[in-house]
Amino acid sequence: MNIPQTGEIFEILSKGQFISSNSADHNLRKLYDIINDENNFDKLCDYFHAINFILERGDEYFFFSKSEIKAELDRKIEIAYKWIDILDFLKAYDNSFGSNFRFDYSHMAGQIGRDVNLKDKLEGLRKYTGEGSYLERIKNLVGLLVKEGFVELENEITNQYKVVASFGYMERLVNSINIPNELQNEIPQ
Repeated sequence: MNIPQTGEIFEILSKGQFISSNSADHNLRKLYDIINDENNFDKLCDYFHAINFILERGDEYFFFSKSEIKAELDRKIEIAYKWIDILDFLKAYDNSFGSNFRFDYSHMAGQIGRDVNLKDKLEGLRKYTGEGSYLERIKNLVGLLVKEGFVELENEITNQYKVVASFGYMERLVNSINIPNELQNEIPQ
């Protein structure tokens, strides 16, 4: 196979990160274009499948998935709970929080001081954000989002972050949960 930067693509995706079309990083956008090229995508799928990685295409992003053994199902459910809680907080902060949304954590921390609902939701995230002031906990949350590849630092001077296309993965995960009306009253709050 003669696709440029296959090793670099593998290095990023095998860490559980995403490659998004609207990344602030020029190199990641270039890798996205390489994968998205119709001549490359199928070859990369075959190549990675041979080493037990499944190259998945999202809406303007790529990621790896693997065939899971049953023992990992509990871990996946726990991770899904985490992202549901985090998404709930981010949408409570601003309902338009999604791909291409820009924010800085000091503004987010300021909002928490004025919004009791947002403050309660942040309290529910303590096991992910740790202890400390609102600003410290928001920094930890943003650090988690950066680590997972859902947001990127766009401007170091203003500390402005940009939500990248891979955030759609988290939204799609939550939106795919369908609870029939007859079961909604059985779910404890």
